[in-house]
Amino acid sequence: MGNYDDIINLPHHVSKKHPQMSMYQRAAQFAPFACLTGHDSTLEQTAKQFQQNIIDQENNDDTY
Repeated sequence: MGNYDDIINLPHHVSKKHPQMSMYQRAAQFAPFACLTGHDSTLEQTAKQFQQNIIDQENNDDTY
């Protein structure tokens, strides 16, 4: 007998008090932590600065 043989065929509980969550609400539980909010914009800003540095270096190389 496996570990879950005694419960595997039991019916799924559905609360009478609380409505079931939508798929969107359930997915939101697995969203990234709030501490990472703004991470994408920081990466984007860093990439823009890096690109600008490359352009500045290319322009400086042309002046010599």
